[in-house]
Amino acid sequence: MKQILNALFFVQKYKNIQPEGRNLSRVSKKLSYITLIAIALLTGVACEKDFLDEVPTEDVASESATATTDNLFLVVNGIHRSLYIRFGSQGQSGIGAMMIQNDVLGEDFVMTARANGWFISAYQWLDHTNANDGDLLFPYRAHYQIIRNANTVINGAEAAVGPTGQRNAAVGQSLVYRAWSHFQLVQLYGGRYVAGTNNTQLGVPIRLTPDNEPLARSTVEEVYAQVHADLDQAITLLEGYERPNKSHLNKYVALGLKARAYLVQGEYALAADFASQAREGFSLMSFDDYFNNFSDFESSEWMWGSHIQEDQTDFFGNFGAYVSVNFSSSNIRGNPKAISSKLHATIPTSDVRSQLFDPTGQHNNLPPGVSRLSSFQKKPFSNQKFIAVSNGDSRMDVPYMRVSEMYLIEAEARAKMNQSGLAAQVLFEMASVRDPEYTLSTNTGQALIDEILLQRRWELWGEGFRFYDLKRLNLPLDRTGANHDATLAGVLTVPAGDSRWNWLIPQSALDSNPLLVQNPL
Repeated sequence: MKQILNALFFVQKYKNIQPEGRNLSRVSKKLSYITLIAIALLTGVACEKDFLDEVPTEDVASESATATTDNLFLVVNGIHRSLYIRFGSQGQSGIGAMMIQNDVLGEDFVMTARANGWFISAYQWLDHTNANDGDLLFPYRAHYQIIRNANTVINGAEAAVGPTGQRNAAVGQSLVYRAWSHFQLVQLYGGRYVAGTNNTQLGVPIRLTPDNEPLARSTVEEVYAQVHADLDQAITLLEGYERPNKSHLNKYVALGLKARAYLVQGEYALAADFASQAREGFSLMSFDDYFNNFSDFESSEWMWGSHIQEDQTDFFGNFGAYVSVNFSSSNIRGNPKAISSKLHATIPTSDVRSQLFDPTGQHNNLPPGVSRLSSFQKKPFSNQKFIAVSNGDSRMDVPYMRVSEMYLIEAEARAKMNQSGLAAQVLFEMASVRDPEYTLSTNTGQALIDEILLQRRWELWGEGFRFYDLKRLNLPLDRTGANHDATLAGVLTVPAGDSRWNWLIPQSALDSNPLLVQNPL
């Protein structure tokens, strides 16, 4: 326990060190290793006592972290845990916070009031257009920390003593993390991928070693090539790996990420193929489960997600502390998150996804055992899709990949290849489970594509996709004619192709790395 406390003290002391810095001290270069090892130890992974007994935590270096395959998994488990830890302020709690950032930038996710202010400036398109903003820096810093720790495993695993299968599983998962983080970063800070061109526009630095040496921004095409190279190697290494739970990564998650990337690139045949492969062994949750128990990563439809243990909660920083229907935080009491009234009007009442939002804001039809306090504001079209453990416990499982997304990717890709019959059939397999009255679509061409994209908006609301989708599809932001309050939202329209679709590079990264250049303002 003394070593754990020392490690956490060390992390707290140096937590503001940035990932792209130059000439970092020996101590600061070890920060990410110490952070993840301390996290893994608190998570309760195997051999933690022996590891602490052998190596004082405050002196851990990459060589010790990769000495054995058990130690490799200390780092990998630390990465798993880092997806829901706080990286800075309360609004910077892991991937769930990034999902909120991405959705509030779109038109489908409505902030109903200012409340205590969290994510309001992001909603107003102020954060990602200010190079000095801490919330602009947050995804950059967090993803490069994940990449650096993944690189510790990838680069050091060959010499690790232990079973080959365990080594392969650790390296495979680390490769998936490295690919995923580069993919997330390039979609935010890089130029939009334009299919059929060379895509020489600036992306993000590709970091393949666990150091902090300055790197220039690679092109968007180069970043995607690296993403696929990492995922291809991961799929091979993870073949036959049986993960203990869905917070760990397996080959199906890697296949799903390839489907996502190919969809962005307009490689529709590959996107459809990998999406079909990725959903093998998963099944859609039933109508009743979708309504009553959506937030459960044990669901047959969840491919990847985080489950937060009671002793690891961030209380008012968890994803559920901002988006759930029932946790009693000042943010949710004052600013229950809502769906666009214009989008909700397009969902048939027979579709379960319509019932995940209450046009009255009264929420009188919550699942059994779920309640709201009288102090909660009653805002029209507020959501009941996300449900926390209770009024006093904000924990909920956080979805990163579900099988329904794979159906939607395949359907969209096939429709864009003019395979209307196949696309409609794939869409029917998913949509008919959500809506028992749904019938096989007779649409073709652009009408079918539009139908699939509308289904995607219904299905993935609040799961962090809308900004990415608007950017990849080169669509404008249009919040008009819905329940957005113009005085609160600040920005109602942004043209397609506007420079604001590319997040600025954080100023602190520019200051510490002379090879970086800023995006146009």
